[in-house]
Amino acid sequence: MDISGTQLRAVRAALFTAFVVTLSTASHVLLSRAPLPVTTVAAVAAGVFCTAYALAGRERGFGRIAALLIPLELAADTVFTTGQHACYGRAGGPVTGPLRAVGFDVLCHGAVGTPLAQMAGGSRASAVLAHADPAAAWLLLAAHVCVGLLAAAWLRRGERALTQLLRAVAATTFRP
Repeated sequence: MDISGTQLRAVRAALFTAFVVTLSTASHVLLSRAPLPVTTVAAVAAGVFCTAYALAGRERGFGRIAALLIPLELAADTVFTTGQHACYGRAGGPVTGPLRAVGFDVLCHGAVGTPLAQMAGGSRASAVLAHADPAAAWLLLAAHVCVGLLAAAWLRRGERALTQLLRAVAATTFRP
């Protein structure tokens, strides 16, 4: 079954983007206990959508989905951390001085995940990981890889279900 049509390709890329960005945003906010700047989330979403649209030409297997999803999740985490540090500073406080004069206040206007960050128990970025053991970085990497593998399995099942649905529709619609 051909699932490479432009409209279906855009829908598949949009669903992939929504899933990946929501998963990455929520996990990052919960772990860092600080909201994310809206522009950072929008930039990650645009990058993920463009990548997913370019690669959504055919049905993918678990290995290929995981090979795309895990690096995308790690890259999104890096961009989110950079955005938090640029907007809120390393200690979670407001950034003042020359950065505000250059226009970072425009880039840092608005926040995603503020209620989630408050529910996690803090409003300061990296409050938990500031004095963490060096093994915490490896545990965080392992958590990202495990979540990426679980998400890839879920997305693979969605790919298979979409293909089966389209086959069934095509078989019943165009039956002589």
